[in-house]
Amino acid sequence: MELKRVVVTGIGTISPLGHNLEETWKGIHSGESGAAPITRFNASQFKTQFACEVKDYDPKNYFDRKEVRKLDLYSQFALISANEAIQHSGMDMNSLDLDRIGVIWGSGIGGLETFIKEVSTYATGDGTPRFSPFFIPKMIADIAAGHISIKHGLKGPNYSTVSACASSAHSLSDAFNLIRLGKADAFVTGGSEAAINEAGIGGFNAMHAISTRNEEPKKGSRPFDKDRDGFVLGEGGAAVIFEELEHARKRGATIFAEVVGAGMSGDANHMTSPHPEGEGAVRAMKAALDDAGIKPENIDHINTHGTSTPLGDLSEPKAIIELFGKHAPKISINSTKSMTGHLLGAAGAIEAIATIMALDNDIVPPTINLDNQDPEIDDTLDLTPHEAKSRKINYGLSNTFGFGGHNATLIFKKFNE
Repeated sequence: MELKRVVVTGIGTISPLGHNLEETWKGIHSGESGAAPITRFNASQFKTQFACEVKDYDPKNYFDRKEVRKLDLYSQFALISANEAIQHSGMDMNSLDLDRIGVIWGSGIGGLETFIKEVSTYATGDGTPRFSPFFIPKMIADIAAGHISIKHGLKGPNYSTVSACASSAHSLSDAFNLIRLGKADAFVTGGSEAAINEAGIGGFNAMHAISTRNEEPKKGSRPFDKDRDGFVLGEGGAAVIFEELEHARKRGATIFAEVVGAGMSGDANHMTSPHPEGEGAVRAMKAALDDAGIKPENIDHINTHGTSTPLGDLSEPKAIIELFGKHAPKISINSTKSMTGHLLGAAGAIEAIATIMALDNDIVPPTINLDNQDPEIDDTLDLTPHEAKSRKINYGLSNTFGFGGHNATLIFKKFNE
């Protein structure tokens, strides 16, 4: 069968760099760090005392009191970013077939904040089981997709993907595939996460996964730098509208990019560590290139997974060298996690947005804090240190990898009629 073309017609986000797309993109391309001391709880006894929080967030600015009681923070971020993406797309839900518009949403953890509060209340009480009737529906990782569909009356395919840090990249991949197979006209797709709390920071500290650069939080996330010591935990939500091309044209939508390829693979290697040679990353990227029907030399820009961890930052450049060969030094490579921090299950979505915006504006955002490139990383690679770069971008590739060996790659193309 002839596959349908899929385009991006709406974008929304709430992130450590801003409460909307405009603020977030400005922070990303200007090289602003979203890291700061933690305000959400008293972190003075933790090894890590900083994170990339959403700044100045008050749920009452977005939801009424009754809604807040029913929504974990990760669902709040989901609804805020999805609402912006829908508005940005210009979709009039009263004039569309809502049976053919769905929601696929990713979260690696879901309602961790709700879980902590409910269990802590019980554990510190007199043993009487008093739990909120909203405990389970607030906590489960699929509920954000449900809330988005209920809010906007979207009755197409509706579910959540959970694959650790690759969760929202898999959401976007599924939405892309279902549209081009003719199963839906459009999707609200993306991801959200809200794990900056005692359990989130404490758990990642126990793994030695996050930076402890408490004296210089804005320099904590330093992908590919020899002095990196772990990622910086982030939070927020990121949403895109994927739409079948003719459906978008019929309603006169603005098109920001075309989705042309998705590749997925499994490392089958280790619970938390990537394959040391990036073997799974190579297969995911190659699958995306094959899916798009393009050659490695067509890629102009790669937004890497680039977490600022000792092992991950070595394996992905090896994978790029392996797959792209002589073309690799010509690719503008970056890691926007150096600014946003690591949004876990929402990472794939916010980094897809950064890739789409890079295409749309012909600007490659920088990798900040890259002061001394790790000598084990091939020095011919252009990692876009410190400052954004203007260049023509026709194809952009976004990588996302997760604990458990989950790999997902998306390829976006500058839209041409």
